[in-house]
Amino acid sequence: MAVIIVILVTIMVFSAMRLLPGDPLEIFIGQSAGMGQMTEDVKEQLRHEYGLDKSPVIQYFDWIGGVLRGDLGRSITYRDSVGTLMAERFPITLHIGLVAFVLGNIIGIAMGIIAALRRGSWMDSLVTMLSYIGISIPVFWLGFLLMYVFGFHLKWLPISGYVSPFDDFWLSTKHIIMPVICIMITGLAVIARQTRSSVLEVSQQDYVRTAWSKGLPERAVVAKHILKNSLIPVVTLLGIGIGIIFGGSVLVEQVFAIPGIGRLLVTSVFQQDYVVVQSGVLVISFIVIMSNLIVDISYAWLDPRIRYG
Repeated sequence: MAVIIVILVTIMVFSAMRLLPGDPLEIFIGQSAGMGQMTEDVKEQLRHEYGLDKSPVIQYFDWIGGVLRGDLGRSITYRDSVGTLMAERFPITLHIGLVAFVLGNIIGIAMGIIAALRRGSWMDSLVTMLSYIGISIPVFWLGFLLMYVFGFHLKWLPISGYVSPFDDFWLSTKHIIMPVICIMITGLAVIARQTRSSVLEVSQQDYVRTAWSKGLPERAVVAKHILKNSLIPVVTLLGIGIGIIFGGSVLVEQVFAIPGIGRLLVTSVFQQDYVVVQSGVLVISFIVIMSNLIVDISYAWLDPRIRYG
């Protein structure tokens, strides 16, 4: 199924880019200084160089053949290998995404457990309210709000750009605080709500009531009897959260002017740089599909009944 999904993704993104009005070569020439008087012969030569003179079907199979050989193609706009462009930008997206993923899941699971164990208390009400806000708030609007408050008004954090942690760890941390909050907020809220529901459901099981009646401390009951058995729905959302992180990075990197894959894809869509968009979406789709495959395999560890079935 994973292979079929990848194939369908390649067909959909390839077809969608070809349905956009305009010609990527004409856009490139119009935006390039000194190329306005290019002759038709030179245009045809460039069209042949990038394979735009072939039929869409041949272009698709040429692209897939290159991908299978490890060649993601050549960008029209940047006149460079797509693999090189993504290799430069992927670590940036991965850095911010991993920090958001880890923090969002840890905080979300902790909030959900606390809300479930203190059901009906002010902490439960607070977690529920914050989760509703996190799910409904637009990521780009939250980004602008954080920039205004912490960037323009308080001047605590830089409002745009990115610095590698290997160059300046403290400055890099300050740069990614607001983007990480924006990327993780939705996933954190969803994880918190799902964890709360799962913990409440498992807490009603007979073996949990037996553990309480044996006089075990709360920490032992939660860690050994409640948490592991309530994690399967949460783990499912962790796989989906990978997709949310990469999807959110497209908006967040644009808002905060972060030179990652998300911003590269947005720029390439407007410039109709077919190969960059196709290859970028393919790489992200592959990561999401593999993450969900790992999640499916992890079910057997969390619940032995799945393994035996």
